[in-house]
Amino acid sequence: MSFFSTKKDKVFLILAGFFITNAILGEMIGGKLIQIGPFLMSLGILPWPIVFLTTDLINEYYGKPGVKRLTLLTAGLIGYLFIMLTAGRFIPASANSPIGDDVFSAVFGQTSWLIIASLVAFLLSQLIDVTVFWLLRKKTGRGMIWLRSTGSTLLSQWVDTFTVAGIGFYLPGKLDFETFMITAGTGYLFKVMVAVGLTPLIYLGHSAIDKYLGQEADVLMDEAARESI
Repeated sequence: MSFFSTKKDKVFLILAGFFITNAILGEMIGGKLIQIGPFLMSLGILPWPIVFLTTDLINEYYGKPGVKRLTLLTAGLIGYLFIMLTAGRFIPASANSPIGDDVFSAVFGQTSWLIIASLVAFLLSQLIDVTVFWLLRKKTGRGMIWLRSTGSTLLSQWVDTFTVAGIGFYLPGKLDFETFMITAGTGYLFKVMVAVGLTPLIYLGHSAIDKYLGQEADVLMDEAARESI
């Protein structure tokens, strides 16, 4: 049997692909601060709703082991990304290159503080997310999907937001304390709004996976619960 030949493997591959791609994208563009109405936040907020969504669906069907393994893999890939980008900064651009060294460094030359902040926040938030998710799952069973998905996201993203802003911007002196609190606070408030807004998509994702997998969906969820609770 070839890899990813079963329906459950194909579902995992698709979810993992979206998870990894958006997590890495969030890290790459996270150094830019943007203003959306009253919200001052990192541009990295844009792809993270997809990470929230895929984390919850992987939790539901593949349990703690699936989320933890994928989190460690993604953290390793993020580390690899930063190593390669750092190496690229030390290779001089050709005189014919449309992108010079200064531009490349300005875009991709994130400080070690931000790299550390990104990795620490990602690992901590995912660990908290999976723990809270399964604590709530133990209490609610298969019902109240909205509670465990939103509840786990709200707590994990509070840690993620303040960790990134604190280590990446406040500690190295890029933001004063007041701006740090405003940036982290408004960024988190935006994430709360997004998490609540994602609730219909969580149910839509469940419905699509259940329909595609059929009875195998129940088997997967039972196995996930046995391995996670």
